[in-house]
Amino acid sequence: MSRQVFLYDQPDRFVAGTVGLPGRRTFFLQATAGPRVTSVVLEKTQVAALAERMDELLDEVVRRSGGSAAVPAVAPSEIADTAPLETPIEEEFRVGTMALAWDGEEQRMIVEAQALVELDADTEEDLAEAEERLLQDEENGPPMLRVRLTGAQARAFAKRALDIVNAGRPPCPLCSLPLDPEGHVCPRQNGYRRGA
Repeated sequence: MSRQVFLYDQPDRFVAGTVGLPGRRTFFLQATAGPRVTSVVLEKTQVAALAERMDELLDEVVRRSGGSAAVPAVAPSEIADTAPLETPIEEEFRVGTMALAWDGEEQRMIVEAQALVELDADTEEDLAEAEERLLQDEENGPPMLRVRLTGAQARAFAKRALDIVNAGRPPCPLCSLPLDPEGHVCPRQNGYRRGA
């Protein structure tokens, strides 16, 4: 069976979003182009890492181009997207690995999110070999979402993604772990249960 690639070349919309209450949220990447919608599930830490790395890469593009690249320094407010995810949300796959690249000729950010694949291996060597084969198999690899964004779209995505990550449960002022609505057993208070 050949690899399924969900390709969005400058989509109408590419956002990170969540479903559920803080502490029990499911994180999604969602790309849309006309009536076509692709949603993939990922971890909160993956969303944060993607947004932070995207901003870093865009900053590097601006620095290397001397400011001539078509990349805004901050997310343009006129293209800010605060709308919820498109429904119904149908998960295509759970993200395992992600990659970012900048296409200097086209002036586009390329985002790739590949499905999580469980590999059977007895040793670290076997696992490394299996991972390498998987990465090199373009035709039969796991499903992938590939999105190409302008610099402005990438900045807007990164800002929204970081806002969503930071909108979760507030941190404990003592230990910085997330506070649960049911209370929080704080290690800095020797297990004393704090209310939210």
